Amino acid sequence: MDDTARTPSGIDYIYGDRLPPPGGTIEVRPGVYWLRMPLPFKLDHINLWLLADGDGYAIVDCGIARDEVKALWEQVWASTLGGRRITRVFVTHFHPDHMGLASWLTGRWGVGLWCSYGEYMAGRATRAVGGDNDDRARDAFYRRNGVDDAGMASLMERGNHYPKIVLPLPGSFHRLEHGQSVRIGGHDWRVIVGTGHAPEHVCLHAAELGLLISGDQILPRITTNVAVWPQEPEGNPLARYLGSLDLFRPLAPDTVTLPSHDRVFTGLHHRLDMLKAHHDERLDRVVKVCAAKPASAVDLIPTLFPGRQLDSHQLSFAVGEALSHLHLLASQGRLRRSVDAAGVVRFST
Repeated sequence: MDDTARTPSGIDYIYGDRLPPPGGTIEVRPGVYWLRMPLPFKLDHINLWLLADGDGYAIVDCGIARDEVKALWEQVWASTLGGRRITRVFVTHFHPDHMGLASWLTGRWGVGLWCSYGEYMAGRATRAVGGDNDDRARDAFYRRNGVDDAGMASLMERGNHYPKIVLPLPGSFHRLEHGQSVRIGGHDWRVIVGTGHAPEHVCLHAAELGLLISGDQILPRITTNVAVWPQEPEGNPLARYLGSLDLFRPLAPDTVTLPSHDRVFTGLHHRLDMLKAHHDERLDRVVKVCAAKPASAVDLIPTLFPGRQLDSHQLSFAVGEALSHLHLLASQGRLRRSVDAAGVVRFST
């Protein structure tokens, strides 16, 4: 969720400022194409990938369910595909920008959806969130972590935004598991499952091509959101996320990384080091705040996201991310939790 204004040192954007044009592509390797689709958020784009696959192309990630994204897909089919068909649809994880058009794409071409079990089930479950039980749990979660009445009104008005930009998922899928090898277009792509950002986030590594499709698990400039959510209020996702970064250490230093946001880059190992150092520094900042005075998740937002004006969408992410740091520190024994007279959970040294 954090970002910086410039490219981190040690990271090389191999295409510089060049980006795929709307409805167009850049060929990263023979038969591997990079395309972009718009998002209606502060993070205004997602990178998607086409992989030559027999007599057609496999898609990796889909974009959100909006008419302008469908129209851009039509342009891609007319240009890059040149009349060739879609063979499979791969989804790295269940978030709307990745899974939103999965059923439209698979239905349009009569092909299967490929993803992990955790992401398929998370997508189905998230579309179903709603009703009194879910509202009560969400209300209790955010109030318990320090959100005031104004913040709660904004959060409750927003409701479950997921079904608005993610179509109902296909009724079946092909399971991807960690360590599995999938043959796509004459190349073996090994599945690496990362955790923390999503339940079973699929990354795809083709050693022969020197490519890693990293999804949101590893981004070159911003840090992916790692948050605690109302459905698992005592979760410890940051511990899982930091642990899963080690899965990418064995990859070759010159691996070209294809992320879901920003640009294609090299410097994977350096970026892994940066991500660990970034979270270590944030954890230390959280400890200092909690040492001065017991703090709730909301109390930590100015420290973790200084100068940011947060809308309801960003507020939920910020509370969840603050909690992910607090829960990791509590699991390590560096912080302890208590509940104040108003029922708000606070953490102290």
